[in-house]
Amino acid sequence: MSKDNLEQLFERLQGEFNLEEPKGGHQDRFLEKLSQSKGVVTLKKQKTNWWKPLSVAASIILLCALGLKVFNGQPTLKEQVVEISPEVSKTEFYFANLIEEQVQQLKDVKSPETAKLVDDTLFQLKKLEDNYRTLEQELVNGGNSKIILNAMITNFQTRIDLLQEVLTNIENIKNLKAYNDENFTI
Repeated sequence: MSKDNLEQLFERLQGEFNLEEPKGGHQDRFLEKLSQSKGVVTLKKQKTNWWKPLSVAASIILLCALGLKVFNGQPTLKEQVVEISPEVSKTEFYFANLIEEQVQQLKDVKSPETAKLVDDTLFQLKKLEDNYRTLEQELVNGGNSKIILNAMITNFQTRIDLLQEVLTNIENIKNLKAYNDENFTI
């Protein structure tokens, strides 16, 4: 055939070409029909791709479990307290910042002479904070909210007073030491 005849053939068949992909497993079906026509029986080896559906199912279960934990999780103690009394979070934020500043001052002025006093104070602050957590739990459990809120504020004030008193005592210890050092002669 000449080149012109080929071009005419393709022009005439334009749009009639089969461009579709065969369905999955086409080759296997074709080979089976071919072997049947020749009278040959072949044993077909089945591929098992069981891991794909299993991995999809495991992923779905994992996502569901995480979703349930996130959306149905129990609110924290802080969230429950804020839900009962929104003012508590503002008050706690204010007092906590003030206490943290004073604790930092206390740690900064710690010296060998005042180490025991500072350590005892930090221990007492820990006990007061534990008492505060107990008060929060009582508030969530439905105790008398006015009395408990008063006790919570008193707890904060007690911590602040303790820190101020200890800082004053440490300052007095330093002044007394400086005075004794000035009056000591060799």
